[in-house]
Amino acid sequence: MNYQFQFDAVFAAWPLLLKGTWITVQLSLTATLLGLVVAIFCAWGKTGGPGWLRFLINAYIEVIRNTPFLVQLFFFFFALPSIGLRWSPYTAALTAMVVNLGAYAAEIVRAGIESIPKGQIEAGKALNLKPWEIFRFVIGGFKYEAQQR
Repeated sequence: MNYQFQFDAVFAAWPLLLKGTWITVQLSLTATLLGLVVAIFCAWGKTGGPGWLRFLINAYIEVIRNTPFLVQLFFFFFALPSIGLRWSPYTAALTAMVVNLGAYAAEIVRAGIESIPKGQIEAGKALNLKPWEIFRFVIGGFKYEAQQR
């Protein structure tokens, strides 16, 4: 057997392959950033929100995590146009990726929030921090500088 590989077609399509790679990088980075924002809000709502909000977030997470990603992609690209919502392929893919990543990452962020010892949160309350300050400085771990009095 004597194989002779011919990459002429690949080299001829090089500009298209490069463009596709760039779109993939853009799509991945954008979906990661937006999905993380969705995940943080969902994790916050699931750990400290009212009952109705926790129910909605739990339903969202369970529905998304229990359907294949390809089905979600088809839903955003093929099913939504049937009700009049037409998106470009890029927007449909981005939305599907953000929704999917938001659901999976919400559970990861929630687990991180729940791993914070209750004493740390109580210490934040003892320092008279507002709930959003506790979330930002105690749970989020961002630097807190006490004001000089």
